[in-house]
Amino acid sequence: MLPVAMSIAGSDPSGGAGIQADLKTFHQFGVYGEAVITLITVQNTVKTDRVEVMDPELVYEQIRAVLEDIPPAAIKTGSLGSAEVVRAVARALEGYNVPLVIDPVLVDKHGVALASEGAWEVLRETLLPHAALITPNVPEAQIFTGIEIHNPEDMRRAALRLRELGARDVLIKGGHLTGAPTDVLLTDDSWHEFRAPRLDTLQTHGTGCAYSAAIAAGLARGYRLRDAVARAKLYINEAIRTAPGLGHGSGPLNHQASLH
Repeated sequence: MLPVAMSIAGSDPSGGAGIQADLKTFHQFGVYGEAVITLITVQNTVKTDRVEVMDPELVYEQIRAVLEDIPPAAIKTGSLGSAEVVRAVARALEGYNVPLVIDPVLVDKHGVALASEGAWEVLRETLLPHAALITPNVPEAQIFTGIEIHNPEDMRRAALRLRELGARDVLIKGGHLTGAPTDVLLTDDSWHEFRAPRLDTLQTHGTGCAYSAAIAAGLARGYRLRDAVARAKLYINEAIRTAPGLGHGSGPLNHQASLH
């Protein structure tokens, strides 16, 4: 049967991030994509002018409608917008046990907030204990843990702290640090590092969305977590390298990048 994955995230009308990026990534991995919209943005590659968070009950009803008819084999979350939406997502997924990948988006590429104050605390209490993986970047990991991160060793300390806060497995993305981007994965009691060359480009809009969607797609296909992350890392690097150069700012990736 065709693998199915669900994205619970915000909408980017320019198509580079959020739900739109997730669906394109699912498709490239041979996975049927489902989309539950949590918020709507007015944005492009240059700016974000407006963010409207959906009614929490509407988010809940979207999820339940899909689960009742075409249940996914893996789920990822992106920008959830508010503590109330986080609670609605947790309530909708209660008792539904498939791999959950949390991409804890706090701000977009333009620095505009995509989560209200208190949303992280509710996410930590309600969703984090049920997640297969959380995928913060360095600034997000610093906010969540209070640990300053300057190198892979700091990333490991932050990953351990996130585990203390309830995460099962942790992937901290190192793209914000200097040098070759190195991502650190803590899974079970093992450490893994995933490296890629630093690419001199502005075409990185929606990188975190596509990365977490690629991991969720791998899990939906039955890959082990380490293998899903490794394959997703290769895909993201190629998607950045072959970005189409659209827009006048931080442009989108090439979501049709080769998986080989």
